[in-house]
Amino acid sequence: MKLTFITYFVTFSQCCQAWISPITTIKGPYARPNFTSLKASTSRNEFNVVLRPSENPESFDSQKIGAARVHRYARDSNDSEAEYIMWYHGRSLDFDGESKLPPLSTGRIGRAISRNGLHWEKEEIGSASEDIGGVSLGLNKESWWGFDTAHVGLGQVLLPMSTPAVMTDGGVYLMYYMGGNFEETSVSQYLEGEVKGAENMNIQGMNMKIGVALSQDGVSFGRVEGDDPSGAIMAPYDKSDPNMKYMAAMRDDDGSRLNLEEELYCAWPEVAVNDVAVDERGTGSPLKNFYMFYSTMLKATKEKVIGVAVSDDGFRWFKRGISLKPDADGMDNGGCARCSVIRKAIYTDDGTWENDKGWYMFYEGVSLEDGKHRIMAAESDDLRKWKKLGVILDVGEDGSWDFGGVGSPHLLRLDDGSTRMYYTGQCADGRTAIGVAVSRDNILNWVREQATLPSTV
Repeated sequence: MKLTFITYFVTFSQCCQAWISPITTIKGPYARPNFTSLKASTSRNEFNVVLRPSENPESFDSQKIGAARVHRYARDSNDSEAEYIMWYHGRSLDFDGESKLPPLSTGRIGRAISRNGLHWEKEEIGSASEDIGGVSLGLNKESWWGFDTAHVGLGQVLLPMSTPAVMTDGGVYLMYYMGGNFEETSVSQYLEGEVKGAENMNIQGMNMKIGVALSQDGVSFGRVEGDDPSGAIMAPYDKSDPNMKYMAAMRDDDGSRLNLEEELYCAWPEVAVNDVAVDERGTGSPLKNFYMFYSTMLKATKEKVIGVAVSDDGFRWFKRGISLKPDADGMDNGGCARCSVIRKAIYTDDGTWENDKGWYMFYEGVSLEDGKHRIMAAESDDLRKWKKLGVILDVGEDGSWDFGGVGSPHLLRLDDGSTRMYYTGQCADGRTAIGVAVSRDNILNWVREQATLPSTV
């Protein structure tokens, strides 16, 4: 039976996420790997690591971290000393002591600050309303029926009441996040094919949904209750759910029938704001104000895909089907997940960025050949139809800190005309960290960026 469980564990872990330790670290059916700091490791080529799990075992992020989302703000348009803020999620060593949740890096959400985007200091205090220090958004303790009582993970952070580069008084942060509760679901529904014994095994927190929270300072966030009975703003489509009966007859923005496919979870939301003037929108350009791209698994085929939803206000969302699917002969033939969407832009002669027509999506592609995640790209004019462009950041060389996989990309344009990518990397033994890569000319050409780490990280 132990061998059967190990087979299930490996298969299920590959189904739901990238960052899972190899089976050699598992010493019992529900045992968890032991994690140590990257600082203490002998892994080579760590020159581009900017954030690691905390060495303090009591910290909320002492086991794993992931999903870095970084913004760069000046306090006013004349401020040359910009401030970088990173939000990320992490899981502590004592989180999920009974190993009943998905083996993810999700748990709670915290943040770090920097003056140059490379040297980071983690916030140690966090929100006064949370049960552990350094946390900006933790577990939902107020609503026992909520979708986010067991674990939460970061999707995206927006500041819609200010420009993308200048902080103003009264700006409100919108944090899009996902969460899971203690509801049990059968492991078998997430596995392709039959695995002996899986029908008798359950897992908690896998029926993930998406929520939104607001903040005035970027440190303490308050949840906004969505239309779903669980409080979520986006839930997996289930034909048998009476609250979703209306979706069967929904039509797309062009009037065509949608024919939505059933989903097993909704997670890792990425929200793109359409800043094209309303009177300039039309055929071949985005029509709605907000577009959400989220990771999901299709119930019928068990494919890992990226779904899309649209909104006029950023709070009430309407599904529009699948945005990106695996290609049988591509490096994403095992699935597509966790993306970042950015407007195309041109760096002008006067040293500023100007929007160009179209969008890029950077996403994780899972390869069936080696089971590893790589960062791939696609492009679109209207945020609906995407053309894939292939792998743009591969896993690190053998023995490096990100040899096990790279993913969860997030892009930031810099004043010198370069673009920086923050991404999550995984060692061969399962440890995770945040690294950086840079593109200095063509946004499809990336190299790992040199970063000097302070001794306190």
